[in-house]
Amino acid sequence: MTERPFQDSDYPPIPPTVTGPAGKCPRCGQGTIFNGFLTLRDECEVCGLDLTFADTADGPAFFVMLAASVPVLGFALWMVLSVEASYWLTALLTLPLLVLFCVLPLRAVKGWLVASQYYYRAREGSIDHRP
Repeated sequence: MTERPFQDSDYPPIPPTVTGPAGKCPRCGQGTIFNGFLTLRDECEVCGLDLTFADTADGPAFFVMLAASVPVLGFALWMVLSVEASYWLTALLTLPLLVLFCVLPLRAVKGWLVASQYYYRAREGSIDHRP
């Protein structure tokens, strides 16, 4: 049985998988958390949640590169070993795939990590032992 890690009397808990990839506020689910493509707002324009607590650092880039490298490397190896394509042609076809698979999911993954930090009360240097 999973407990609800975060409870707020004014707002019901919203799972990070719902608000995060959509870039919505983890508390109210209405406002956006992004100013630009990856720049976080200081606060939610709807409920006023202070978003300065969120520090995803290199997490989104790490997870996206980890997931994107396997299919792109598989494609590149297939091009070189099976099709016997030249290295320049392999690079020409592989680089756009790498950019596509690495850049597009960054916003959704960063939103998910920010929402997870709020939902699970993750703070730097502290552990919340309360039920």
